[in-house]
Parts: sequence; structure tokens; C-alpha cells
Amino acid sequence: MSAVPELRGEHLWLRELRPVDLAPFTRIHTHPVLTRYLGVDRMDERQAEEAFARCLAQPYAHPRRRHTLAICAPGGDTLVGTMGLLVEEYGSNAMLTGLVLLPDAPVRGHGHEAGRLLMAYGFGPLGLHRIWAGHRVDHGRMREVMLAAGLRPEATLRQLFHTQGRWHDISTYAALAPEWRLTATPGELRILDGADRLAAV
Repeated sequence: MSAVPELRGEHLWLRELRPVDLAPFTRIHTHPVLTRYLGVDRMDERQAEEAFARCLAQPYAHPRRRHTLAICAPGGDTLVGTMGLLVEEYGSNAMLTGLVLLPDAPVRGHGHEAGRLLMAYGFGPLGLHRIWAGHRVDHGRMREVMLAAGLRPEATLRQLFHTQGRWHDISTYAALAPEWRLTATPGELRILDGADRLAAV
């Protein structure tokens, strides 16, 4: 089993998904607004349950390439959002994926911190060199989230994915490990250096 340890930031923390997270996970992936900008279409309940089962199995994959984590508020353990890291099969690269926060999440406005925690884990324990992310060009607010996470603008990928019956252009951003480390907070540096080893779920 290859479980991610708890990754704790100032305004939120990340952990592995647990069976009790099915209801909020399903709420996210069946919601017409919350799925509007994702790279996959809105699911029905059966599809969400199947996707959730695949996420629960991720820590048992060898090598593990997908890391879908629960976002939780400090002092709480309830899933209020999700975010993922997809390690690519070549080079030393990964993609941040699927940042979604529930409308009533107490951590709203701090989504970039989830990205930074995952990047610290990717650049540190996973030994990655480059992490990238993207958003639909019509999702204007995501640019500030990307920049706050320490990602730099790179390119526009034309018609990269097809959802809601049409193709979408994607604005991409990336960070390199040596450069990103210079912006890391003390807590992020602990994760980078492998010292922030709380109990894995």
C-alpha cells in the first residue's frame, strides 16, 4: 500500500479518501454547477460510486500514479472538496487535477493551498521535477488560483477535452521543483524534505 500521509496547511489539510466520503464525493460529481469546469462530464449516482471505488483503490496500485485526496478544514475530518495529482508515465512529471470545493466549504478562497500541499508532496517524497495544471480558458478565476499555487503560465492547448457536448481550450501552467522550492513556506518545506510525516490513513 502506498498511502499519502496527511498534508496539513494553514487553512486546510489533505488526506486519503475513506469509505465515509462517498456521500460528499457523489454530491460533487453529480452536481451540475460543481462539475461545470471539470475535464469529465457530470456523473449519475452509479457512475460516481464507481469512480469513488476506483479512487479508494489508488493506494494499492503499483506503481501508484493517481492520488485523489480529500480536502478538509482544520479541526475537522469531513470531506469538503477534492484534488488530485496524476503522475505521468514518462519523465518526472505530474498534473494537478480536479480541484473542487463544496459551496458551503469553510476553506473556500484557499484552494491554491491544496495545490501547494500536493506540489510539496510531489516535488519532495515523490521526487518529481515538473508539475503542471490547466483550466478552461473561460474559467477566469482559476488564473489567480494557479498563480497563488506558484505555477507559471505556459500555453493554450486547443480543444484538449470534450465535455457538455463541445470541445474546450485549456490554459496551462507549470512549476519546476528548484524554482518552486524557493517560494515554499516552512510547512511546505517540511513536506518537501520528508519531515512532515503524520500518520497515514
